[in-house]
Amino acid sequence: MTETVPGNGNGQSQLSLGTAAARNLATTTKSVPQMQEITSRHLLRVLPWVEAIGGTYRVNRRLSYAVGDGRITFVTTGADVRVIPAELCELPTLRQFDDADVLAALAGRFVQREFDAGETLASAGDSADQLVLIAHGKVSRVGVNAYGNETTLGVLADGDHFGDEVLTESDGEWDFTAKALTSGTALFLDRQAFQEVVDQSPELRTHLEDYRSSAGHDTNVHGEAAIALSSGHTGEVTLPGTFVDYELKPREYELSVAQTILRIHTRVADLYNEPMNQTEQQLRLTVEALRERQEHELVNSREFGLLHNADLGQRIHTRTGPPTPDDMDDLLAKVWKNPGVVLAHPKAIAAFARECNSRGIYPQSTELHGNKVPAWRGVPILPCNKIPVSDQGISSIIAMRTGEAEQGVIGLYRTGLPDEYQPGLSVRFMGISDKAIISYLVTTYYSAAVLVPDALGILESVEIS
Repeated sequence: MTETVPGNGNGQSQLSLGTAAARNLATTTKSVPQMQEITSRHLLRVLPWVEAIGGTYRVNRRLSYAVGDGRITFVTTGADVRVIPAELCELPTLRQFDDADVLAALAGRFVQREFDAGETLASAGDSADQLVLIAHGKVSRVGVNAYGNETTLGVLADGDHFGDEVLTESDGEWDFTAKALTSGTALFLDRQAFQEVVDQSPELRTHLEDYRSSAGHDTNVHGEAAIALSSGHTGEVTLPGTFVDYELKPREYELSVAQTILRIHTRVADLYNEPMNQTEQQLRLTVEALRERQEHELVNSREFGLLHNADLGQRIHTRTGPPTPDDMDDLLAKVWKNPGVVLAHPKAIAAFARECNSRGIYPQSTELHGNKVPAWRGVPILPCNKIPVSDQGISSIIAMRTGEAEQGVIGLYRTGLPDEYQPGLSVRFMGISDKAIISYLVTTYYSAAVLVPDALGILESVEIS
């Protein structure tokens, strides 16, 4: 008698073995464990890696004179914006001036002013009698070229300033027009208010006199101590003598570390190793996570990360908001000596593509590591999701030159470690606990160094929405 199997849908009797039961005897084909966190990690691939013996890499440079081109930090209480007194030392004139009382007196004399998009904060030809600190917003510096046409000289934004010469010169005129691109807030200090503080502070007067007298250092356009040379002469002229001076306290980069302890129960390692080795798969995913953390630190670490170690003179802002072809050209001009690669968040790359599309521009791709990647002016643009995007949809784009021979950006690591699993990464057996758990210490050492400032440029205030 044939039995009717419930649930077969048509009430007919089953004539063969069902697939559900058959699967109990079948060998299942499985994938290795997947991990969405794994990315292409282009930064780790494009950086040339240099051995850091002793865990430290020293960057020796020619002697440079500090120019004080830092950015100013503000504190906001409600709608009230004030400059932090100590931050005034970022101004070239006040660099290394450390009298807290005098700085506080100066900070207290700034006047807050709100401005709207299109408003003029300073006009070319007018008397330059105010120091302007931009607390929030974007301001375009507009000048006139050799043919009388208006041209953009640059964009200033949060923390930037102009008019510092007001503090050392008794008169002068603006040689550009400062026009607001967005609404924002600025703090103004006029010459009279500054002079009142100078009159009350002998220390500040002495500092300003020393600043004026030290302005005569012979330097090249990069602020480096000049090397005296002679060329184009005839006859028996006296040749100049010279020497190349070095920084007395060069920057040293110490290797950072990322570590974790991988634990695996012996029962798992013994019984469940077919068809995949459990220890191997656990270790593979752990190493992937460490490499992701490594790239994140190379971008974001305050000690050596690219975003925080770019020279302030190498940072520019977008002209409007989204990254335009003009902005990308300005960025490449900052790293004009053989730029190697551009790194951007995938959303920033999409925003740049939209701007190109809107202008009818279709950039050519280039080949890198055997793959076609987008490029601008022949420089590959690589995605890097470690570059942060703020809640307001603001990100940054990084351009850099790489390699020691090119005086570029390099990665630092140490190979030859005990129990080395990959170059610069070791896996050490730590023993088996009394609960039969095997432990492995997984360690990688790394850092990055910028050999000269113009090896790295940052395009900031990039709107991706």
